[in-house]
Amino acid sequence: MAQNFQHPFQCIHFVKKKNGETRNVLVASAGAKLFSYAAESGQRLSSWPQDGADMAIPDVNGAGSNPETEGPPGKKRKVDPAEAKKDGDASAKKTPAWTSIPILTSTPDGEYLLALTGEDKCIRVFQIEEDGSFHQLSERPMPKRPSAITFMENNDILTGDKFGDVYSMPLLTSTEPRAAPKTPAQRSTAIAATNLTVHTERNLKSLEMQIKMKSKQQEQKKESEKPVFDHDLLLGHVSLLTDVAFASLPSPDPSSTKRRNYILSADKDEHIRVSRGRPQAHVIEAQCFGHKAFVSRLCVPEWAPELLISGGGDPHLFVWNWAAGELLHTVALVQQEQGSEAEGKPKEIAVRGIWAATLGADSQRIILVALEGNPTLLPFTLHPNGSMTPHTPIETSGNILDIEVHASTVLVSVDCIRTPGSTQEWRSATSTTLLETFQLKQGTTEWESVADQMIGTINATGTVSLSLTEGAEEKEKEALNGVLYGLENLRKHGWAGEATVF
Repeated sequence: MAQNFQHPFQCIHFVKKKNGETRNVLVASAGAKLFSYAAESGQRLSSWPQDGADMAIPDVNGAGSNPETEGPPGKKRKVDPAEAKKDGDASAKKTPAWTSIPILTSTPDGEYLLALTGEDKCIRVFQIEEDGSFHQLSERPMPKRPSAITFMENNDILTGDKFGDVYSMPLLTSTEPRAAPKTPAQRSTAIAATNLTVHTERNLKSLEMQIKMKSKQQEQKKESEKPVFDHDLLLGHVSLLTDVAFASLPSPDPSSTKRRNYILSADKDEHIRVSRGRPQAHVIEAQCFGHKAFVSRLCVPEWAPELLISGGGDPHLFVWNWAAGELLHTVALVQQEQGSEAEGKPKEIAVRGIWAATLGADSQRIILVALEGNPTLLPFTLHPNGSMTPHTPIETSGNILDIEVHASTVLVSVDCIRTPGSTQEWRSATSTTLLETFQLKQGTTEWESVADQMIGTINATGTVSLSLTEGAEEKEKEALNGVLYGLENLRKHGWAGEATVF
């Protein structure tokens, strides 16, 4: 009998008001859709895209149109005439050109919501209306899929992609598209010579070669063009970029009230780079060396901007004085198994997320850490000197996908499809638990589960049903697993499959 699985929430996010207070809207992504919920009752307010909306993949080059306001038609395919009528009748069942929304965030003032749609690599900016509906303001297809997105000063977007490049772009797009940069063919001067002005055989051959080269450049013109919307390349890594953060510190000049901006970037080659903010992003201020495996997450707490907590494929967290590139502390994430200790090989893990929050009546400064394919949330108290005290771990009903802090509680999105502790094995029975809530017991480092109306209503409503094709279930399940879990693909391995020793 087929199981009625629901897409879990890949991302959850509370939209905030201008004054910093939490607005009564929770936004979440599940599969190819965005949902908005009333934060008090859990009632679903709206979804995006609406069923039947034609969301074709835009042309990255934007030739002949403005990709900031509209996308060109999707790819065409030949259709049997007998199918034409059938397709016309089913027009209301059009599906988006992406299968996931892996990044969801909002501006610090809560005025705008930003989402990344997967396969079409589009950065989309929305406004959340008073009734909770989504109003899309722009869509910008990037040349490479972004792997991290945050905000800079003036709410400008800072994004890093899988090619290793870091871009900045304005939050709101201009009404006029940016002029496309000139290609080498456009920059080259016209060929003044002709076969009437060249007389020697050698010069004629040279002229023919120049004409062929210019023709080839013209053919490659479209491929070499960059996106036409306003964007600036700030810096680049030589390997896949995994996360970016934006931070500012007071000026070292005591007579100055200005703050200095910095861009922190991490990649799969164990590097964390500290670069200056615009317009000197090409200047490297410091490097944070110490990771022995890929770096997947960076966290700079708002209440301790001089500290950086990083994690990835190592079995511990790193706490840095990032401006100086100084490692302050390492914090163990897992206990080594008996057999692993004997072999001297720690258990392999991957850090999925690091979040900073202020919780409890005594305003404890908490760092929350989730591991890839793991149902245990690891809380720590962060002290001013960078040391961290572990709390009692929080056990959830499924692998942790995302968390969000709401008032004094921690809202956790759990994987309701896969067996807890596994990224590949699916549950034998369906689960309706999409969200769980926890709070810190006053005066302790212990946590307790909290049940409220919002969670109950959202869990009962569900998201989007998963329909697997008969006979191709295993292949489709593997593809769906890859959408949610892929950090282990960043790990370097030797030829025999053993982890590389650094």
